Amino acid sequence: MFCYVDELERPMCNLYSMTKNQAAIIALTRAMRDTTGNLPTLPGIFPDYMAPIVRNAPDDVRELMMGRWGMPGPPQFGGGAITNIRNTKSAHWRAWLKPANRCVVPWTSFCEYDDTKPKKTPSWFAFDEARPLAVFAGIWANWHGKRGTKANPIEGEHQLFGFLTTDANDVVGAIHPKAMPVILTTADEIETWMTAPAEEALKLQRPLPNGALKVVMTGEKEDKAQRLTVLTLVAPTL
Repeated sequence: MFCYVDELERPMCNLYSMTKNQAAIIALTRAMRDTTGNLPTLPGIFPDYMAPIVRNAPDDVRELMMGRWGMPGPPQFGGGAITNIRNTKSAHWRAWLKPANRCVVPWTSFCEYDDTKPKKTPSWFAFDEARPLAVFAGIWANWHGKRGTKANPIEGEHQLFGFLTTDANDVVGAIHPKAMPVILTTADEIETWMTAPAEEALKLQRPLPNGALKVVMTGEKEDKAQRLTVLTLVAPTL
């Protein structure tokens, strides 16, 4: 029923993790309201999953909330849900590039698939093995319709999100040459993305410098490594 791709039908970044807590997200993004409830550890976030975003809410409060991954796609691509947005000059996306529809998407690692044989190999990227919290530059929208699987469609009002992509840097490009997510690394970049006019904000649609990321895990479809490390550190001594 649903198709989850980037707008150019390129298989890419349709899996990421978010394993930090709400307090860390709020501190990084300066969110003033949290509606996520008891936010779980999310070692594998796939298209159509619910995941935390920080948006400019309709009442102008910066809000940490749960959204569903996959924006309504352009009609020329069949209207399927779009996880990654590259062509920000498209008329379809311009309406959602104003500050009211911008968001940031917290993450701790993201996955691309190495084109190995006989099966592709999941490769997880982060800034280092500790998986520090960072954010993708995203957009969100209210949308009414069906989402979910063919067996379990969910009809109603949805808060959808996607994030921007750009050219790959050297680390990501060695596995996925065509693109990488747009990543914001400082408080100033987050503020610019959330508040600046579109012309200024879109200057952030650029790759990270070469060497800024590293491959921290391969072969798994969930990044549970950090969670296991934390559990080991806090386990009682018997």
